[in-house]
Amino acid sequence: MKIGVFDSGLGGLVITKAFVSTLPEYDYVYYGDTANLPYGDKNAKQILSYTIDAMKFLISQNCEIIIIACNTATSIALRFLQQNFIPYYAPDVKVLGVVIPTVEEALTDDTTVVGVLATNATVDSHIYREELHKLKPSLEVVEIAAPDLVPLIESNNFTAADLAAKKYSSEFKSIDSLILGCTHYPLLKSSFHKYLPERVKIVSQDELMGAKLKDYLTRHFEIDICLSRNKELKVWVSKYNSHYQEVAQKLFPNVIIEEVKCNA
Repeated sequence: MKIGVFDSGLGGLVITKAFVSTLPEYDYVYYGDTANLPYGDKNAKQILSYTIDAMKFLISQNCEIIIIACNTATSIALRFLQQNFIPYYAPDVKVLGVVIPTVEEALTDDTTVVGVLATNATVDSHIYREELHKLKPSLEVVEIAAPDLVPLIESNNFTAADLAAKKYSSEFKSIDSLILGCTHYPLLKSSFHKYLPERVKIVSQDELMGAKLKDYLTRHFEIDICLSRNKELKVWVSKYNSHYQEVAQKLFPNVIIEEVKCNA
């Protein structure tokens, strides 16, 4: 049995890199729904449908645990999957998201204002605000949507993406922490460090999810014992182009991307 990782595109490979660096012995299957990205401008029904298709594919690849690296899919689909889909379709499979671990990392005793930068759909769901307020009701949460960042990153236009990061940074006033609420955004964290005051804590999911997964498997021995350990990574996308291969090989030099029409 393997560890599955799902994202709307290739941004989740950054999270997968964190998993592989922390837990290199395991086998991983990655699926990026590149045919339908970005998810941030889709409606909830579309996002749920795409995510269910991805779950079915990863389950068919013998994934015992699946991490939805996509913040948009986590905010829209995770609760439905955990409560209504997985118990009937694959009751032995565990599906996890990235929001709660990120929220836990953003808060300290002195935190009074947290910024959230995410896609339109994630911001509209207010999932980060809700989870932050569960832990600290008095917290001020500033949510800003950044619809242009994912297309710029996926197209490898980092000059324009850096300028966009500068614009968004200027919209956050007096924050203590900034949550980069999309798996693509860690690729711009150096830009946010550059444009935000040094005292602002940048919460980037690639820096925390490896340790979070390790802790989860330590606490859930019944899952860990089922996982195969051949140090293999398989990467699938729903729509292939050569640029994706180049992006993937910057993180995993020997990986080969293959296309699969899992929602055909």
